[in-house]
Amino acid sequence: MPKLVEILQDPTKRKAVIADCQTVIDEEVADKGGLSGIAIKTAYKVVKGVKPGFITEAVDNLIDDFSKNLQPLVDEAEAQGKSVPEHFNANRSRAADAMLSITDERARKSKHGVVKGTYEKLRPTAKKHTEDAVPRVGKLFDKYLKA
Repeated sequence: MPKLVEILQDPTKRKAVIADCQTVIDEEVADKGGLSGIAIKTAYKVVKGVKPGFITEAVDNLIDDFSKNLQPLVDEAEAQGKSVPEHFNANRSRAADAMLSITDERARKSKHGVVKGTYEKLRPTAKKHTEDAVPRVGKLFDKYLKA
């Protein structure tokens, strides 16, 4: 099975992966409910308003590191004869930690005050929300790894 970081080297496939990532993010945000959902939707709107294409640019800047950090879970799935989505689901906490370690570092270094402040406000609940997104992330990985 190829590695997603290798697949991302093809500009056409990279563009498709990034577009699918944006869809995953949009769907996850849209699915949020309650007061925390309102906060997330508002924050997402603010972040998207920083500049046109900001989310796409952010995904493009994060996807290589996400792929590297999540690759061990893909390798484990393959070694255990499990599907990537199945293994990601069973390891939601690890997958979330792998992604959040990257966004935490990036947010810490961000020069965008609005983005940094918004991230810091939402970070206390980020692990739960990231774990909620792991099934979609697993399916996205699987789509490109099987292609």
